[in-house]
This record gives sequence, structure tokens and C-alpha cells, in this order.
Amino acid sequence: MPCDGRPGVRRWLTFSSGLLECLCFAGAVFGWASLVIVLRSEGYFSALCFNSTAVRASAPNSTANISQRLYSSFTGLNTTHTLECSDQDESFSLVFTITSFASNFLSFPSGFIFDWLGTAIARLCAICIFTVGTLMVAFSTPGLSVLIFPALSLMGVGGRMYLMTNMQVGNLFGARRSTVITVYTGAFGSSSLLFLIIKLLHEAGVSLHNSFLFLSTCSIFLVLRTFFLLPLNRIPYPLPEHYTYGITCKANNVVVGHLESNNNSHSTANETPAVNDTCLNEDMSFQECLQSSFFFWHVLWLAVIQLRHYLFIGTLNPMLQRLTGADQAVVSQYSNTFAVTQLCGVLCAPWNGLIMDKHRAKLKSRGLEEHEADLRAAMLSLTLTSLLCVLFSVCAMIPVLPLQYFTFFLQVLNRAFYTGSDAAFIQVM
Repeated sequence: MPCDGRPGVRRWLTFSSGLLECLCFAGAVFGWASLVIVLRSEGYFSALCFNSTAVRASAPNSTANISQRLYSSFTGLNTTHTLECSDQDESFSLVFTITSFASNFLSFPSGFIFDWLGTAIARLCAICIFTVGTLMVAFSTPGLSVLIFPALSLMGVGGRMYLMTNMQVGNLFGARRSTVITVYTGAFGSSSLLFLIIKLLHEAGVSLHNSFLFLSTCSIFLVLRTFFLLPLNRIPYPLPEHYTYGITCKANNVVVGHLESNNNSHSTANETPAVNDTCLNEDMSFQECLQSSFFFWHVLWLAVIQLRHYLFIGTLNPMLQRLTGADQAVVSQYSNTFAVTQLCGVLCAPWNGLIMDKHRAKLKSRGLEEHEADLRAAMLSLTLTSLLCVLFSVCAMIPVLPLQYFTFFLQVLNRAFYTGSDAAFIQVM
């Protein structure tokens, strides 16, 4: 199929394979709530647990009594000691905290690599980073629990770069550009389903080692896609006539595709939706754009919302442990539900784009200029996203277990909205 001369076939292959990539790899670390159950059952960071003598009577189903039964089952001793693992919980939370920080903090140098070295080099770096992370998890053991810290961070950074290099695929679809971008950002949020699958496979007897080794071998598919279905540099926008990309059977096609990519590689106005894309449209330098009040407040808004979501995901397992009285069956049930609801992100993301498109059309019909209509439509999206985040936060703070089902839905909806709102606002800022 890489040798197919029909550009429409190649374009849709690029889109579908990119969707699969974002859905399966890009945001996998956000399925941490499912993976932490597997790691806990394997005994990761269990060395931080310690024995303490019970000083008060416990209810039959209390956390203390469950811990005592767990300790007795592990040691074969019937004692009145309990197993305290608060340090283990803190270590698991710290893993996700560091991963979240690393994936966001390193987005800027990742973007620099993408801008200056092109798609192929950026993706090869991402594949290497992500694969090293999966291999570290595959060869980690409870005795080497510390490997989980760099492993998840590497997977997070590599996954972000996958999303970054795939956003430009929207340029191939002209008027549907924003729809493709929102679908990809939705798939990015839904890719947390990967760790749920690993958790279910672990319950079925498949080891963590084998699951992550398989993930590592999937890098072959990503390498092939990099050379056959993506350009060396970037996909320009608007798209030139007869634009080709990737490796084809005919040598002249390879030259044409790469020449057209190279001709646009130094034109930042043709990049994927990014900050400098908007700045150049307004005849502003990159530094002036960074110093603008619009950009500053938008980054602050995005940081607050992202922090809220990361806090929720990182503390979900301890919260469920507390609300269920450490009933592992119920914790697993809620964790599975949370992971499954993440799949809805790819379905919810286009809603935001539809709302903006309809509002933009209504404003244009009233005689507003295109740029002002775009800006107001983006502001509506930002407002709706903020209200959703407030509602999500309120529900998350109420310690009622059944209510968390609704909280999971709001979290997915809000995440799909804020990623789409972010891309839309940066485009028209």
C-alpha cells in the first residue's frame, strides 16, 4: 500500500494509522489508575510497607482488618499486626506526579526538535524514548521498583511527541482540519484504555513483562509509519497541489514529496496549529507572542485545568481505597469503569468543534469579521470548558462512591473540551 499512487488512499491511511497511534500509545500514562493496581499486586514499593501492632478493635471489613488478613496470608502467621502501606501509596502518587511534570515540561524542547529537525527526526526520537520506557517497565521487578519513575516519564514524553507530530495530519484535509485535530486530541485522552487492557490481561494470567515487551515490539509499526505515511519535515498548510510525502515506489515521487516538504520546512506559517503559527499571522515575532497577555492568561488557564486533571488521576486509587474501605474488588470495578469511560474521549472531542463551528457561523451571519467571529467562538468554548471543570471538581470533592461514576464522565468530557479549546484558541489568538 505505501506504493499506491492514489493520494486519497495514502491520506486516509495516514489519518487512520495516526488515529490508531494516538489511541493506543500517545496518552497511555493517563491510564495510571489501572496500572497501579497491577503494580501493587506485583509488590512494587512493598518494601516501604511496615508492620504495626493494632491498638484498637477493627470492624470485620475495615481497612485495618483487611490489611491484617493480607499480612497473614503472605506470612502464614495469625498475628494482631497490620500492614501499613501509606508510603507505598505516596510512591505511586509520586510516580504519576513526576510523569505529568516531565511530559509537560519537556513539551517545549520536543517542539523545538520538531520545528528544527522535522517530523522524521522528531518521531524517531519519540519512538526511542517511548520504547526505552516500555522496556524499563518490562524488565523492572519489585526489587527494582525505582525503574517505574523514569519508565513512566519516558512513556509520557514519547507519547506527547506522538500527538505533536500527528496534529499536522489535519492539514491534509483542508476544511476538515479542525475536526481531525479534535479527533486526535480525543484519541489521546482515550489511550489510557491501554493500561486497562494490560490490567485485564494480568488478571487473565499474562505477565506485566510480556505485555510491555509486546508494546516495545509495536515500535516497528511506528517506524514504518514514519517513513511511509509521513513527510521528512512537515505537512504544509494550505496544502499545495500535487503534494506528496513518504516513501513511494517511484524515485521521482520520493524526490517531489521531500522537496515540497523541504520548501515549506522553514516557513513557520505552514506549521501545525502552534503558537508561532498564530503569531506570524499577526506579524508578531515569537518573543512578542510569548509576551502577549492573551498567551500568558491562556497558558495559566491551561495549567490550572491540567493540574486539576492530573491531581484527580494521580489520587484516584487512594481515593477509591478510602471510599470503599479498601475493598479491592470494588476498587477494581471502579478503576475499570474509569478506564472504559476514557474511551469516550474520542467521541466527545468533536462536540466542542461542532459548537464552535455553529457559533462562528452565527456570528458571521451577523456581519462580524472572520477573525473576531473565530475569537468569540473560541471564547465560548473556553467558557464552557471552565464551567465543566468547576462542575467536575465539585463532584470529585463529594465523598459519595456512586457519584464517582458521574465524576468520571465529567472528567472525560472536560478533558476532551480543554484540549480542543486550547488548539482552537491558539489558532485564532
